[in-house]
Amino acid sequence: MRERSQDVGVVEQDAAGGGGPVRGRPRSESVERSIVEGVMKLLEDGVPLADISIERVARTAGVGKATIYRRWSGREELFIDVLRTAEPPDPELPGTSMRDDLIVLLESLRRRGLANRSSAILHNVYAQMKSSPKLWEAYHAAVIDPRRRRSLDVLRRGQENGEIRADVDVELANDLFMGPMLVRAVIRLDSGLDEVLPEQIVDTVLQGLGPAAPR
Repeated sequence: MRERSQDVGVVEQDAAGGGGPVRGRPRSESVERSIVEGVMKLLEDGVPLADISIERVARTAGVGKATIYRRWSGREELFIDVLRTAEPPDPELPGTSMRDDLIVLLESLRRRGLANRSSAILHNVYAQMKSSPKLWEAYHAAVIDPRRRRSLDVLRRGQENGEIRADVDVELANDLFMGPMLVRAVIRLDSGLDEVLPEQIVDTVLQGLGPAAPR
């Protein structure tokens, strides 16, 4: 787990509180923001990921290397946070039904696809990450795998609630739901990513996975 640097400060309680000084560690968000923006500036200037060292980021952001290392363990972890900043945030799930949750997850995937298409930086970074096994593995572990586990949890709850059949392989079902959006977002870049697409995908797949109609 990343240990974030925080300046130690002493916060005095007022007399009404009846207590002594409380030692707090306020987080320096402005410093973190300047570091992330420093990486983004280097990417905007066309610097390849392989050439972006901690030393170079420190010079660009106007901070010391130790300041960066107290917040990130190394380049891979820093790059992942930069991508998270550039990508749309992961959504809150409504929890009303499996169908509703799946539509929200697919909508988030659709928005990331749109961001990738509209952002030359994101498109370039993703392409470079795939040629760096260590960085791609770190991105999978920190971002992609948790998202997959989240969608699998949604499907398991749907199975428990009878929204899909008990004999359905949820790993395969997850690929059936997410696959069409990934194909359009990553492979078929000339295809549409319309707002209605998440609902269309979910309802189409559910027709084959839902409980059998009573005879």
